Amino acid sequence: MNYDEVMKMDKVEFGDMPPQPFLLGLLSAFDNRYQAAADAYFKEITWKQFFAIICINLCREAPTINELSEVMGSSHQNVKQILLRLEKKGFIAAVADDKDKRKQRIIVTEAARAFLEENDNNGEQSRYIIGRIFDGVSEKDLKTTIQTIMKMERNLSKI
Repeated sequence: MNYDEVMKMDKVEFGDMPPQPFLLGLLSAFDNRYQAAADAYFKEITWKQFFAIICINLCREAPTINELSEVMGSSHQNVKQILLRLEKKGFIAAVADDKDKRKQRIIVTEAARAFLEENDNNGEQSRYIIGRIFDGVSEKDLKTTIQTIMKMERNLSKI
């Protein structure tokens, strides 16, 4: 595959790069570009802060920082910094665990719920942006991509 042609980049020479490192680089570059676009979209919080709120809501019970770090795929230290900023904005709160008072559980506040209602995937602008990102990507290709990344994720967890 001629990656230079696929990427239409005249400032980069991919040569005979195998597809595996190319894909990893492509995912990293996409992540950076997406984060910049999402940061510009959300005025009140960053993409990583928004992602933290989404991950908190995905948990069956209010997570601890360690549990949230695992869900987000990030270090305890990075998640703690994200949560401190969200707490200052009134979007999350730490509460004592009912069974073990030494544990702190993270909950989203009413302010976060209101923010999510305004900025969720059901909003017109969100649907437009997501639609543009996936324009021309078939459901079959999307499922294959999801399966591939999930296999890579499982393999990564074994390293």
